[in-house]
Amino acid sequence: MSRSSTVDLVVVGLGYVGLPLARSAAAAGLKVVGLDRSRRVVDGLNAGRSHVDDISDADVRAMRERGFEATDRPEVIADAAAVVVCVPTPLTEHGAPDLGAVHAAVDDIAAHLKAGTLVVLESTTYPGTTDEVVRPRLEAGGLRVGADFHLAFSPERIDPGNASFGLENTPKVVGGITADCTKAARALYERFVNKVVEAKGTREAEMAKLLENTYRHVNIALVNEMSMFCREIGVDLWDAIRCASTKPFGFAPFYPGPGVGGHCIPIDPNYLSYKVRSLGIPFRFVELAQEINQRMPVHVVNRAADLLNDQGKAVRGSRVLLLGVTYKPDISDQRESPAMAVAENLLARGAELVYFDPRVEDWQAGGAPVERAEDYLAAAETADLTILLQPHREIDLEELADRARALFDTRGKSADHPRVVKL
Repeated sequence: MSRSSTVDLVVVGLGYVGLPLARSAAAAGLKVVGLDRSRRVVDGLNAGRSHVDDISDADVRAMRERGFEATDRPEVIADAAAVVVCVPTPLTEHGAPDLGAVHAAVDDIAAHLKAGTLVVLESTTYPGTTDEVVRPRLEAGGLRVGADFHLAFSPERIDPGNASFGLENTPKVVGGITADCTKAARALYERFVNKVVEAKGTREAEMAKLLENTYRHVNIALVNEMSMFCREIGVDLWDAIRCASTKPFGFAPFYPGPGVGGHCIPIDPNYLSYKVRSLGIPFRFVELAQEINQRMPVHVVNRAADLLNDQGKAVRGSRVLLLGVTYKPDISDQRESPAMAVAENLLARGAELVYFDPRVEDWQAGGAPVERAEDYLAAAETADLTILLQPHREIDLEELADRARALFDTRGKSADHPRVVKL
């Protein structure tokens, strides 16, 4: 099934998953082309500019020196030995899987698919997508999976901002439609990933990704719910977690916060519950976890109202400083950040908002721009309440505790201090 190709790998979708993949493959000596529908992304990369937190401009320039190029022309697929799809899979406004970007990418591949090509889907989705959605579209032109081309699924495991684990040293799961498809995908990833793990098939590989994130989703909901009552019974939950974490088996620490953000935790479990609901089976754990995690921003605002009330102030008219509006620390990604829901609830109650985030120059909430503080310590001195939502490394928590009028730490990162209250 092998054939000569001028391009080793085409990566479709050059976001936080696709661009690190392209970088690792290029660094390993593969001839890589990135395909993206955004002209801005394509032009920026070809000019040596990155739009992804974990990839620097210097990284992109190094990729270019190794022969990487970006394009918005899908015809490049016809020259590729392998094509990996890394496009977004969000939810519709009704909470159902939105595979529009996957359909568009697969249609482009189908239009230029040649015998001998390996196609891998990395975009998170429900079990059965690769076989039931992608396969028929690719076979519509007459080529057959396993006989004429290979098709596999390999879940992305990119963790933005993680300095310890990247693409190369995180095991890569692969599952093909056939055993030969799995071997072909394994051979591709072994060229730039340290360890490849074979799944029985595409459905098992698809489920592995959803299982990983549903596990986190449910356990975060558990500690979030605990945080709602631990204060009432006089328990420092963070200290309890610290103590429980000393057990060398049977426990993994999870921490409460103002809500969940990013693509994985708020989105991925819905793909699993969607599939389960289609069978007429309730999936109570995921639905309950979603309910708990979604109400955390309101819980944060209610706690903020209590703290202001302790000062003899109402939320309406109070100046509230929000620190960190991204979905996790030390990155600029704001996808599904709980900061938005916190801000909108505070605005609805009449608060005067100001924010500080070293990675976000402009921010809107409720359809209107929010004032940005240039000096977060000075802003904390004048704010009626400061709410720590994301502990970026630029925020000096010790100095902040000394200078803030009142600090509400939703991440449990501050040391004990008379003016600090934890979630």
